[in-house]
Amino acid sequence: MKDNNKKTMWIAIVAVVAALLLGVWYFTKPKGMQGSKAVVIEVKDKDGNVKKFEGRTDAEFLKGAMDDFSAVGFTYKSDVGQYGMFITEVDGKTASDADKAYWAIYVNGEYGMYMADQQPVADKDVFTFAYENY
Repeated sequence: MKDNNKKTMWIAIVAVVAALLLGVWYFTKPKGMQGSKAVVIEVKDKDGNVKKFEGRTDAEFLKGAMDDFSAVGFTYKSDVGQYGMFITEVDGKTASDADKAYWAIYVNGEYGMYMADQQPVADKDVFTFAYENY
């Protein structure tokens, strides 16, 4: 009888810890901001040339802003992998494994931690797509 009580107690402890971890994840996951936001999208090609697209968006995440900016000439192509959306072409320029290159995303000058479909958009954000070699 005593062993069953210990087993039940450990199961309860594990369940409580799992619930706490799930709660922490829920409150710390990336959250987009809603509302009209002024955003800049920059494209830095392999030669270092920068092209800017400026506008406003109601997008919660970067992918939505990218779609909104198609109205001002911003173009991209992407694929979806196990970690989310990755960019294969920006402004008609392709980065590929064959070239050992990719499109890095910078947010306000800092290397982005999320894929474009998971990156929250805030007012006055500057997103840079930079052609980089790995």
